[in-house]
Amino acid sequence: MNPIASYIADIGAVPWSMDPSIIRRKSRDHFVISPLLRGELAGNLADIVVSPRSREEVARAVGTAVRHRIPITPRGGGTANYGQSVPLQGGVLLDMVDYKGVLSIDDGLIRANAGTIMADMQTAAQARGWELRLYPSTLATSTIAGFVAGGSGGIGSAMWGMLRDRGNIAAIEVMSAEESPRLMELTGYDIELVHHAYGANAIITEVAMPLAPAWRWRECIVAFAEFADALRFGARLVRETGVLKKLASVHEWPIPRLMRDLGDIVPEGHSMVNCIVAANCAPSFDALVAQHAGKVVSNHAQGENPFGAPQHEFAYGHGLRQMQKTEPRYTGFQGMFRGDGMFEAIAAVRAGASREEPFRLEIFWSDGEIVAMGSPQIRFDGETRMREMVALIQNAGGAVANSHTTGVREVGIKRITSRDVDFKGVMDPHGLLNPGKLNLDGVKASALATSGWTFAARA
Repeated sequence: MNPIASYIADIGAVPWSMDPSIIRRKSRDHFVISPLLRGELAGNLADIVVSPRSREEVARAVGTAVRHRIPITPRGGGTANYGQSVPLQGGVLLDMVDYKGVLSIDDGLIRANAGTIMADMQTAAQARGWELRLYPSTLATSTIAGFVAGGSGGIGSAMWGMLRDRGNIAAIEVMSAEESPRLMELTGYDIELVHHAYGANAIITEVAMPLAPAWRWRECIVAFAEFADALRFGARLVRETGVLKKLASVHEWPIPRLMRDLGDIVPEGHSMVNCIVAANCAPSFDALVAQHAGKVVSNHAQGENPFGAPQHEFAYGHGLRQMQKTEPRYTGFQGMFRGDGMFEAIAAVRAGASREEPFRLEIFWSDGEIVAMGSPQIRFDGETRMREMVALIQNAGGAVANSHTTGVREVGIKRITSRDVDFKGVMDPHGLLNPGKLNLDGVKASALATSGWTFAARA
């Protein structure tokens, strides 16, 4: 009997499927937005999809796979952008979306099972007068474990910082990949061991996240005749700690027109800043807009704009998807420009880009300072211009995380230390979890010579 047949015989009542259409769908995420990953990951498929519904079934599915030495790739909603949950060596696709449910909301914390959709967590929290601090642009389909394992920040980072900033993840329960799986609760600094590790060193089973008081929010688009004014407004909005906001997303012309669902709301030739701001901060927000020579061209209660999608789906990872509806060849980079020098660095990059390569930037907090994340968006016609753009950003003083590769180390958002090596050895002694993604032995060759992001050292 082959290993998969033996595995099926041993997992009992845990739901599974070998339907080719399900395997194809579950073995993918949104890596197709990267022109380099489309070819690299296109043929990677799991051998079987297993869908546990309880902690006991997760343990049964995992322990049985370890006993048969079958690779295991955990998967949430499949909303990642660079193949975090694509199985590179076949095996078991551990589909966690049926292991769901909010477990508690208490004292400003929400705790949920790994497969809980974040929109459902938001609804549950709001019913109690709270809301999530941070969520991805894929709120409607992302699971909480997927966000923690593969994300770095998102909506709310303009107020609260990145997921890695202290206090933004309260606790994570994880399961080991052993024949008799063990559970471990991680808090404090230990959370970084599994945050942004793609489920390659432990299986996330529960997550506790801090909440914020629920406010009434406005979705606004502000137009600017000059890109520099749009950028400085976005940075100033984030820096104003007394103004409650979730989003400051800067888009240079012609991106507003490429996002065709926005119609012609942004005047010809104008850059825009997509904002989500608390309604009770409207006077301060309006004064800030006027100070930076902007004009509010759209202002609606959250969820009531006329664009067919919430404002956050025109930012972060969704922003590129909106552009690709009009021009599928567009791609970009996760450049990071930090602190007071970011305006000069962005200006230097812009001077080296053509007007057909417009900037798209997210402004937020990281390590206690304002950062701008993004790059000029380029039309892909080969790797040469991509390499040139990476060099342009790095030579200007920016850093680049590689969103066109699948390895944790190569992407360059999570720092790999000896603690990670030791933790992987304890929690996944046979190296079966998402193999090929953590690359503890060294850096895998990449077409793009990126530097990775830098963060303050942690004791």
